[in-house]
Amino acid sequence: MTERFTAEELAAGRRLFGGPHAFQLGVSGLEQLPSVSGVEIAFAGRSNVGKSSLINALTGTKDLARASNTPGRTRELNFFAIGNGALTLVDMPGYGYAKASRKDIKQWQALLRAYLRGRPGLKRAFILIDARHGVMAADKEMFDLLDEAAVIYQLVLTKIDKLKLPEIAKVKEATATITGKRPAAFPAIHVTSSELGTGLAELRAEIAKLI
Repeated sequence: MTERFTAEELAAGRRLFGGPHAFQLGVSGLEQLPSVSGVEIAFAGRSNVGKSSLINALTGTKDLARASNTPGRTRELNFFAIGNGALTLVDMPGYGYAKASRKDIKQWQALLRAYLRGRPGLKRAFILIDARHGVMAADKEMFDLLDEAAVIYQLVLTKIDKLKLPEIAKVKEATATITGKRPAAFPAIHVTSSELGTGLAELRAEIAKLI
């Protein structure tokens, strides 16, 4: 399912992401969490799914979110003020990276669970899925966690410029079949390319509607 947006909704998305934007802080423990201020959304996805690229593309910046050269290295919740503080975007650590130690994974999972269960301003989590690979086991574990925490989440397919049109339709259909069985999953799926700019206007509009 793809949601359609009006000209007014698309314009609201442009205004929201027109800036200014700023990195606020990185959080590795619950005691470091900032107070809730307005609407908060979260971005999550497997390592190398293109989260940093998507955040930078949405905000029209080059290095607001910095990609690590070592996948799975970052184990913090990174907070960004979007649109002069109208929205807080939380960049979650990439998951599903095999070389992360069990201790690191356990610590990250504990932080993530506590954040998701106790964050009143969190309106939605956007789960990024690499369109080349589709939904994988690590993604389903994240879905389980969000279903358990009763946090509404929405899927965003990334890197669609790497696929042909029939392949995009196929992975989108397969993804919709999976999310259709999930209690906390929002039905509309976004299809994006940070490199080409595909789907960015619609994703901005979707986020702006949450404010």
